[in-house]
Order: sequence, then structure tokens, then C-alpha cells
Amino acid sequence: MTGPASGGPEARGSTERDIRILISAAFVIALGFGIVAPALPGFARNFGVTEFAATAIISAFAATRLLFAPASGALVQRIGERRVYITGLTVVAVSTGLCAVAQTYWQLLAFRSLGGIGSTMFTVSALGLLIRIAPPDRRGRVSGMYASSFLAGTVLGPFVGGVVLEIGGLRAPFVFYAVTLVIAAIVVAVGLRSPVKDVDLDSAPVAVRFADAVRSPIYRSALLSNFANGWAVFGVRTAIVPLFVVAALGQQDSMAAIALAVFAVGNAVVLVPAGRWSDRYGRKPFLIAGLAVCGATTAGMGVSGSTVVFLVLTFAAGVGSGLITPTQQAAVADLVGSRARGGPVLAAFQMAMDVGSVIGPLVAGVLVEELSYAWAFGTSGAILLIAAVGWTVVPDTVGRPLVAEPADSGSPSAREADPDERSDRVRRGDGQSAEDQLP
Repeated sequence: MTGPASGGPEARGSTERDIRILISAAFVIALGFGIVAPALPGFARNFGVTEFAATAIISAFAATRLLFAPASGALVQRIGERRVYITGLTVVAVSTGLCAVAQTYWQLLAFRSLGGIGSTMFTVSALGLLIRIAPPDRRGRVSGMYASSFLAGTVLGPFVGGVVLEIGGLRAPFVFYAVTLVIAAIVVAVGLRSPVKDVDLDSAPVAVRFADAVRSPIYRSALLSNFANGWAVFGVRTAIVPLFVVAALGQQDSMAAIALAVFAVGNAVVLVPAGRWSDRYGRKPFLIAGLAVCGATTAGMGVSGSTVVFLVLTFAAGVGSGLITPTQQAAVADLVGSRARGGPVLAAFQMAMDVGSVIGPLVAGVLVEELSYAWAFGTSGAILLIAAVGWTVVPDTVGRPLVAEPADSGSPSAREADPDERSDRVRRGDGQSAEDQLP
């Protein structure tokens, strides 16, 4: 079995093309999600249901994502990342197209729930594909590029969605998203031409079991930090920040949108550099720094007395989150390794974030009602800081795969699998030359 990026210039070029394909697909997926999101509640309300029933459409998607994550991990283990990824894209495309022709609320609910199943399939398998394809000494940078692409799609999606909605009506965004997903699935199916394509990506390499991974304190730290990230960044930030801006700061709803945009800017500023730095200096320093910065600034938001201070803290929290995302993904990639298949391990990692994003807003909402916004933000910040402490007591992940990778003298990735050599390389910071192969 050849490793990622093994062989000569042609093989390296194929690997880079595959990475570009996955990054481009991430942008399309995020863009489409952002296009559909503004239309969903209004579309549901067209069926004459309550506000609660309309928002339940969104919850149903998240719930099926969470519930089907273990099965997605098992599918990756059984049939391979590439097949699961393409199948997941196809499921979401079909379910989104069906949403466009739904005639009742219950049909819309069922079709959107089906989309959640496809979503978790391509989310788990996409991480597995990146791990298998990206050269070990560029995992952080590739993770940063992938996250940046997804962020760009998420930010642009609502703007494009507004235009599509205005031109075509409430059903048009679903048709638009379904078509783009079909195109993305075809491009991925045809375009992955690296040396690890059919035989290696879809054959049965060494399997990493969840039972083995969870014994590792490093993996447990990754689960905790992803849970905290989901709680504070994907949960509380989107649910509580808009309420706080209006109720506590006395601003208009438009300021809430500005605050979310400021966070996204802070995030975007460091995503790619953080991944590149983690390839050179290790994952641990940036995970600790990111969790600490995001935790401290999140806690401070609840006691900010002015809009300016709040926006400054929001930007800093975005920077902290930007340090977390690519390095955390690269850390899990280090543990699984490019020669192993870790579907259940990756699924549990994804579930940790999903659980945090579901529980966080609920707990924060109770704290706001019973105590104050300061308690809601403070609790969220404390969870991030606890996760930071968790990373201080474990070693760095670079060169520490859970399953030893087989030696292959002709493969750069096999040489990287040597923990001593890889650790020395991180300490020396001499991984820069390999990065030049990426766009």
C-alpha cells in the first residue's frame, strides 16, 4: 500500500488535486447549507404550523445527525471513506430535492431528517479522507484550508440564499442546493485520482477501534475540547449572543449579525496560519492557547458593559476558535494515522461536538432565565478553560498514532510515522519545505 503523497511529482500532484477537490466540496456544502437555512423556517410556516413546529425542522436535522453518527462510523469502517462520502452527498441531495416538492409539514420534517443522516455520513467520512490523503507533515495546514473553505461557504450562503429566495420563492433554495450537491458528488466520484484512490481508500487497512482510542488520554482530551467547542462556539454563540446584544446591550438585531460576522473574521484570520504553525511546532501549544483565549473572552462577554468591548471580545474569541479548529482536527488525524481506518473514532469525535452544541444552548438558556447572562457566558468559558487544562497534562499528538503504521521505505508518509523522527522534525521546525507543494 502506498502512502499519501508517495512516489514522484505526479503522485504529489494527484494528492494536491484530491485535497483541492475535498476543500472545494466543503465550500459548496457549506454554501448550500447557508442558502437553505434562511428559507427553512418560513417554508415550514407555510404549512400552517406553529413557531415551535417550524424550529423543530432544524432540531430534527441535528438530532438525526447525532443519532446516526455511530452508524456512519461503522459504514466507514466497512466500505471505506470515499464510498460513504459520495453516498452521504447523494442522500443529502435527494432529501433536499424532496424538500422542494414537499406537500405537507410532515413530509418536510421526514425529508429534512433524512438529510441529517446524509450530513453525518459525509462529515465523518470527509475527515477520514483528509486524514488518508493529506501528507502527515501538512495535516494542520490542510485542516486549516478545509475549515476556511467551510467558513467562507457558511458566511456567503445566507447572502446567496436571500437572492435565490427573492427570485425563485421559498422552494428555489432547495432546488439550488440539491443541484450543487449532485455536481459535487459527481466531481468527487470522478476526481479522486491519487495513488490512494480505489485500492487504498476503499480497501481494508488497519482498523482503529473506539475502545482502543478512548483508552488514550490524548483522545479523551480531544473529545473534551471538541465538546467544549461545540458547546460554546457552535451552540451558545449562535443561540445566546443575538439575545444578549438586544436584551443586555440595548442594540438592534442588526448588531447581533455584526457580532457574528466579527467572530467569523477573527476565525478566518488564523485558521490557515494556525494549521501551518501546528505542523511546524506541534498541536498542543495552539490547542491550549486557543481554548484559553476563547474561554477567557467568552466568559468576559457576559460582563461586558459596552458594545465596543463586546465586539473586541467577540473578535478575540473568534481568533481563539480559529486556533482550535485546524489543530484539533490535525491532532485526531495524528492519532488515527494515514494507514488506518478509524470510522468509529472519528464519529465519536464529531458526536462530542454535536452533543455540546445541543446541550450548551439549553443550559445557557436556563442560566439566563434563572441567574443572568454573566452566568451563561461564564459557564461556557469555564468549560473551554477546563478543556485547555486537559491538554496541558497529555503529550503532543505528532508522531503518536494509536496503531503503528507499517514501514515503507519508498513512502514519505511512512517515514513520517516514526515518532522520534517526526518529533525531532517538529522541534526543529524544518517542515516548511514540504508545505510549498500545496497551493
